[in-house]
Amino acid sequence: MTGQDLAKVELHLHLEGAAPPAFIRGLAAERKIDVSGIFNAQGAYVFKDFRQFLQVYEAAASVLQTPDDYRRLTLAVLEESAASGVIYTEIFLSPDFCGGRDLPAWRDYLAAIRDAAATAERELGIVMRGIVTPIRHFGPDKAREAAICAAETAGEFIVGLGLGGDEKICRPKDFRWSFDCAREAGLRLTCHAGEWEGPHSVREAIRDLGVERIGHGVRAIEDMALVDELAERGTVLEVCPGSNLALGLYPGWRSHPIGELHRRGVKVTVSTDDPPFFHTTMAREYDRLAEAFGWDEAVFAQIARTSAEAAFCDPVTRADILKRLESKDA
Repeated sequence: MTGQDLAKVELHLHLEGAAPPAFIRGLAAERKIDVSGIFNAQGAYVFKDFRQFLQVYEAAASVLQTPDDYRRLTLAVLEESAASGVIYTEIFLSPDFCGGRDLPAWRDYLAAIRDAAATAERELGIVMRGIVTPIRHFGPDKAREAAICAAETAGEFIVGLGLGGDEKICRPKDFRWSFDCAREAGLRLTCHAGEWEGPHSVREAIRDLGVERIGHGVRAIEDMALVDELAERGTVLEVCPGSNLALGLYPGWRSHPIGELHRRGVKVTVSTDDPPFFHTTMAREYDRLAEAFGWDEAVFAQIARTSAEAAFCDPVTRADILKRLESKDA
């Protein structure tokens, strides 16, 4: 068994963060924008730490300036995901980058993204849904504007609200209005927590925002009472091991807490976060986890089912994804 062979469900992927470096360089050349400072000599994204990663991410995203740019990007990203065996993906979309949180502009960007998603589903068999994701370090007021964009376009394609960015800026409760707005619009809720802040960040996201999934959440391992609580509640963690290692959160695959979290009954899923930044793919994540923890095909099948059951899509889509996973398992 290799990771390439298994059908996968990915729940934690940032659209701009999944942009292949060659795509951004090519688009920058078309626009005559100098982005040389964000790439190394080999043409890969270059950064030293998380804060610089955010700066490079936003510099790359600044090259994307029209709805058609996002249509092309979405298709490129979904092609990469499908090549790694992903059959369903939820992608974080930020109105901050797609039209500056202006609702009419956001609708135009979203239409282009949906067009690309429909093409990918028809031609590649990969199903995409969107989670609107305000940027935490842009502040609560801008998050409100993004949440309104989410609420006004909630439905079959836009299925959730999240919160990304610098976890050290503001507290979850500062974004309560945005999450209440999304909840009232029928959107499902997730939040980045427990990555750069400790277990308290996870507790606050659950308590103050009422989320059912946590983006990352790995530092819950520092509080075993919290680990037990997550397992009992059935809270799903969107774990991105390769991302955590690339950013220096843990020194190696065997020391990553996903193994212990899984052993203790926490519902863990596997995602890539920003794959070209961290030199990973879903297939590579699976291969490294198999090497580190001895996980076999049955474990990965369980994780894929957990991911599908935790997806924010409608019940009909979920049932179809589960059926496709079962047929791959057979």
